[in-house]
Amino acid sequence: MSVFRRRHLCSLTAALALTAAVPATAAAAPPDSPAALREVMFVGNNWDGTADVIASSGDFGRIGRIDVVPDKKQRMAEINADPIKWIYFMAIRNSVGEGHDQFVDDMYSTPDGTAMVVSRPSFADVVSLDLASGRINWRFPVSGYRSDHMAVSPDGRRVAVSASTSNTVHVLDIVSGKELGRFATGDKPHENVFTQDGTYIYNMAIGDVNTQTDAPWLDWTKGDRRITVVDATTYKQVKVIDMRAQLDAIGLKDHSDAVRPAVFSPDESKLYFQVSFFNGFFEYDIATGKITRTKTLPKNPATSDDRTTFVNDSRHHGISMSPDGSKLCVAGTMDDYATVVDRATLQEGPLVAAAKPYWATVSGDGKSCVVSESGTDQVTAIDFATGKKVVSVPVGDHPQRVRLARVPAGWTGPEAG
Repeated sequence: MSVFRRRHLCSLTAALALTAAVPATAAAAPPDSPAALREVMFVGNNWDGTADVIASSGDFGRIGRIDVVPDKKQRMAEINADPIKWIYFMAIRNSVGEGHDQFVDDMYSTPDGTAMVVSRPSFADVVSLDLASGRINWRFPVSGYRSDHMAVSPDGRRVAVSASTSNTVHVLDIVSGKELGRFATGDKPHENVFTQDGTYIYNMAIGDVNTQTDAPWLDWTKGDRRITVVDATTYKQVKVIDMRAQLDAIGLKDHSDAVRPAVFSPDESKLYFQVSFFNGFFEYDIATGKITRTKTLPKNPATSDDRTTFVNDSRHHGISMSPDGSKLCVAGTMDDYATVVDRATLQEGPLVAAAKPYWATVSGDGKSCVVSESGTDQVTAIDFATGKKVVSVPVGDHPQRVRLARVPAGWTGPEAG
């Protein structure tokens, strides 16, 4: 069977922890002790309004499932009572949601592993869910009418969330939900990345991705797209990176400058990023501020080159890197494959068939790239060493973000009732 298949569109980050026997004394460990926790992966099923919890390596088997919209009736009553909120809610459903509501975009666990923090685009908020009961600990409504991608600080205590319609990023205390600060961005803030030492936050603003003005000569209509770098303590802007100028400098004036998913090299000297409409990625040198290499990946011959058919302007959406920095993993969203790329040579490996893969991350043991297949409701692990598929596991409807997390050892899901 070909790795490619035709798509038809509608109206639009250790080994598996504690699998070995543990001493009897471990049961008495404090809640935030690693001995009391298990490493897992959270998989956000965007259209379902659920999150699957799966093993972080090995067979990637499902451990439990969480309802991330337990307050759905209350939220819907509020939306239906406010004409402006209702208009935005329906606009999200009929554009970025491809005819569906967006109930979970991004997820992280609290440091003690007792709660999941989730951004819910259609409800324009971030909530903390108690993993034992499934109940909401706190709720933070973002500014504007839609929440989007998040990032967690290296110490796990702060979470940054993009408020896409207000061009703002909020930084919250992950335990209490208290806002610690906020900063302004370009149009439609999307991906957020903390540097490893927690000093800076990078935010990528992608502009308007739901318009039909997708031709290269109309690119200017997409808005102010840029990377905003802020001090992660003061939340003051440090610099702005304009990829338009860098793309123009290497003769790629027809390429979009909307930076989508991005990943740093282990020493953070290089940034690898995808842009709207492009089947490939770029290497950007932090010190010189220049694009140093371009990688164009294969096109699916069954995928139309009509840009208006690309989901939210993204031809390829999802990129991760092996812990040693030797391999990149790319989700070829509209081209229905994922592939491992050698970082030194930029040579891609086998094209692994995947149905609308929407994200790429790294397994807990660092051996595999894990991609979410939003087209077939599964996640697939690909071996970094061989570039070949390891296993696929079923999850809920339209999986998107996949994140490493921790839950209490022995956890299998919220209590019933």
